[in-house]
Parts: sequence; structure tokens; C-alpha cells
Amino acid sequence: MKIKFLIYIFLIIFTLSPLKADESGNEISFFTGTFDVIDKEGDDKTSLFGIEHKNPDLFRDTFLGKFKPVTGGFITGNNSAYFYTGIEAQYGLGPLKILPSFAPGYYEKGDGKDLGSVLEFKSELKVGLDIFENSKLSYSYSHISNNDWGETNPGTDNQQITFSKNF
Repeated sequence: MKIKFLIYIFLIIFTLSPLKADESGNEISFFTGTFDVIDKEGDDKTSLFGIEHKNPDLFRDTFLGKFKPVTGGFITGNNSAYFYTGIEAQYGLGPLKILPSFAPGYYEKGDGKDLGSVLEFKSELKVGLDIFENSKLSYSYSHISNNDWGETNPGTDNQQITFSKNF
């Protein structure tokens, strides 16, 4: 039920967005992938689906690179959910973009993996390629853990394919 709702939201946003957009427009991303990709027992590995937003109004170009706030969330095939907000840097090599990010967030285990705490931290490295004007296709690898602040800290490694569009 949750996945269908997120798919409908995604389709509405991308269908109604203009074909040609301003470079400084809002960026919405849709991603899907594998949650707990290195699960040794095999019982927690599942799919994930999510949406992410980057706000251009808070964009900062510093001597360390370009930074934007990032907010998003995903749900897994086991009804786990993670909602986060943090910061993403952007480094460009022509059409190729390197996008490291860090985001604390709220994790609800649902029927899935117990990560030990509701407060979890996501660090991610994303490599993206401009495919159309104002659109990007990316691969990312992320790690989520609670930094040993919880009762346990098994962590999870995830991989995603992301489609992003500025509008």
C-alpha cells in the first residue's frame, strides 16, 4: 500500500513537471534498490523504494564544493521506513557528478531489520551522469548505522539507482 502511494506521487510530480526547467529549480529524485545488500544470513535483504528533494534556495558554493540540503525517505519490502534530512556536496567532472552526502534520520523497523535505534545516520556516495537536460541517472551506495548510540549497531549497506529531475 505504501509503495503504491509513493509511486503515484512520483508519477504525478514527473508528469506535471515542465520539459525544460531552470537550472536552479527544485530537484526531485526517485530511487529504488537493495536494502542490506551485504546481509550474511539473507533474511534482511530486501528491496527499497524512495523519494528525495533538494532545495536550491539553500544552495551554497564554498571553497569545499557546492552544497545543498537533502531531504527524503524510503520504505523497504519488509515495511521498514527511514526518513532523513542532511547535506549533499556536488563535484562535477563534465557530465559526471560525484555526490557524497550525510543525513541523520528516523528509522522504523516495521517487519524488517532492527538497527538498534530510531536515530540512524546515513552516509552515501552517489555517482551521477547527466542524461537529458535537467535530468540525471545515478548509482549510489549508502551505509546506515547509529554510531553505537543504540542498544546494538548492526548497520546496513544499501545500493540504489536514482533518477533525478530539476523542475
